[in-house]
Amino acid sequence: MTNHKFSYNWNLSDGYPSKGIEYHGSKVFSCFACGGGSTMGYKLAGFDVVGMNEIDPKMATCYIENHNPKYAFVEKIQDFKNRTNLPKELYDLWILDGSPPCSSFSDVGNREKDWGVEKFFKEGQEKQVLDTLFFDFIDLTKELQPKIAIAENVKGILKGNAKKYCIKIISEFKKAGYKVKEFLLNSDLMGVPQSRERVFFIAIRNDLAELLPENPSTLFNDFPLLDLVFFEDRIPFKEIKVNENQKPLTEYFKSIWDKRQMMDGGFRDINKREIGKETFFSHGFIYDFKPIPTQTADYKNILFDEPRYINDKEIVNGSTFPQDYNFLNCKVPYLCGMSVPPVMMAQIADRIYNQWISVLKSVKSLNRGVGESV
Repeated sequence: MTNHKFSYNWNLSDGYPSKGIEYHGSKVFSCFACGGGSTMGYKLAGFDVVGMNEIDPKMATCYIENHNPKYAFVEKIQDFKNRTNLPKELYDLWILDGSPPCSSFSDVGNREKDWGVEKFFKEGQEKQVLDTLFFDFIDLTKELQPKIAIAENVKGILKGNAKKYCIKIISEFKKAGYKVKEFLLNSDLMGVPQSRERVFFIAIRNDLAELLPENPSTLFNDFPLLDLVFFEDRIPFKEIKVNENQKPLTEYFKSIWDKRQMMDGGFRDINKREIGKETFFSHGFIYDFKPIPTQTADYKNILFDEPRYINDKEIVNGSTFPQDYNFLNCKVPYLCGMSVPPVMMAQIADRIYNQWISVLKSVKSLNRGVGESV
């Protein structure tokens, strides 16, 4: 196995942070926390995640079982952001983190048809307008004034008419007093055995941005220098493959699988050759020599060389979840598919600590006057 900064094969029982990483204890609070993919990433990178907010009681129970947070708010973010009794500790965060549900912008979703529409979503039982949750997160940012805010979403938010949401997101962060920039990252270059493209909006408070080095490559952008370019070796499926608890294809899907051709992306490619057939847009093929395709919230990735779906163990490996994670009654593909891969978040958090937070902490130690705001 090629050496990587963070290993995909790890255990909660190993403890935090990851081997070779300094524990610095910079405080983080996680919104839309799901099972804690982001939380584990921050902890692997030496952060202290003090609490979470999650609407779905089932997901929250799983999070609490595995992470034992100091603060756990199981409620809608709209209720959470309007609380008048939030712990003082949440007003002294280094990072406010969140992954607003993204199906409204996903390439495999309804996109524009769902924008502005109240709908029931798998995370919780109440109706919500999913495409406005991002702005609830920014409202919370305005209230708590963390030093840094990080929000993750799907690549589709950068496409087509969804770009207007990006413009509004950036505008609202600026109104809240932050410099912000979007980063499109692919997990397969970050030590994750999965090709998962995600957009990260990273915002830093104006008063702190002024204390950091400027980006010399951007003439009209005052966002401070932050290198999030990764070139770690890709991890192919054959390295994480486990021949146990196999989930065979149904006879119908097997009949489609039989028509596959090398380098088909999935069943949709097969059916492009057959007019009038279903598209199966989200059913991707897994090749031994490549990272797995993006893991969805279901068993939809199928092995090219074997007529079976990816199994739970392979999903855990491909999502860089710990080997001893307790999923309780949650389905493995759903929880992993809804989560940021921990190693992906660890890579980002590690860069932010080394390039921003450590610099700001140094300023604090050298200049108490400036440090009061840090």
